[in-house]
Amino acid sequence: MLQVVRRAVGVVCLAVLAAGASGGCATPPTGPPPLAPMVTTTPKPIEAGLVHFTAAGDYSSSTEARNVLAGIASARPNLHFALGDFSYDREGTESEWCDLVTSYVGADFPFQLIAGNHESDGQNGHIDAFAKCLPNRLPGLSGEYGRQYYVDVPADDPLVRFIMISPGLRFDDGDWNYDRGTKRYQWTESAIDEARAAEIPWTVVGMHKPCLTIGRYSCDPGEDVLNLLLSERVDLVLNGHEHLYQRTKQLAISRTCRAVSWSQADNACIADSDATLEHGDGTVIVTIGTGGNDLRDVMPTKEKAPYFAAWSGLNASPTFGFLDVAVSESRITAKFIRAGAGEFVDEFVIEANSGG
Repeated sequence: MLQVVRRAVGVVCLAVLAAGASGGCATPPTGPPPLAPMVTTTPKPIEAGLVHFTAAGDYSSSTEARNVLAGIASARPNLHFALGDFSYDREGTESEWCDLVTSYVGADFPFQLIAGNHESDGQNGHIDAFAKCLPNRLPGLSGEYGRQYYVDVPADDPLVRFIMISPGLRFDDGDWNYDRGTKRYQWTESAIDEARAAEIPWTVVGMHKPCLTIGRYSCDPGEDVLNLLLSERVDLVLNGHEHLYQRTKQLAISRTCRAVSWSQADNACIADSDATLEHGDGTVIVTIGTGGNDLRDVMPTKEKAPYFAAWSGLNASPTFGFLDVAVSESRITAKFIRAGAGEFVDEFVIEANSGG
């Protein structure tokens, strides 16, 4: 069985913090100089029966961000999902950050974007400009690239539908609402249901802001969209926004768990607690806000903590990196890959059930 590994440095650090002491726990990893760009001029083709993708959010142009980009290039995935908050720079400099990205992964690599709050309405660059210099590279995309879309991979005989949404963000046309009954809630529900009707084996949803978190934020996306994804038993949900890593246990809506609240954990909503999970039993939510911007504290004493199986932050084994995921018809295998300094690791697998 795959197991979550928490290195001794993180355990000791949490113990020190719990005792009210101070010390070196709040020092982020400085790490080595960034690795040299490793340009992949031709995107790696999708092998028969296997989709390999990576994901992370919250980058900047820091040494740590460059290490993450170099790590993605070294992993040679078929595609990458950037989960919002890209350059943290001023509007008009978007192409400079895009050039940084492509210097590592190549100009034709599918570095797929979904907006974060720092670029949705132009606060630190604008999503439209980022989408122009890092355009969609996947065939068959439906929706608004960078804002709300889905795409089946591979396009012929797909293994996975990726659905990217933007609850809790403000765009030029106002706040995007995914509450029950809204057009964006209905769009999301239809995208999931249509994937099931097409017998696509796996469904992965990405959005910048998490609802469940043991970081600093509350549930900006709203509980309605969270409970939609759980009731639909989406296999995997990917977030950024919190500058840390956190993975939930497998959660599910059921007869004993009618809805999940963002503020309080309910053990009845936990379908499985270990790192070997079964497809269809529930949903795993992973936040990977470790793409290069300054890390923040994780707060495992929060009321939601029983929902979480693994975490890393400024005060708990601080480590920059990305999620590396392999999808086959029989399983999803995911692991956190560190980039630069840091000791944190996490792995989990979702197995297709024997009933098909």
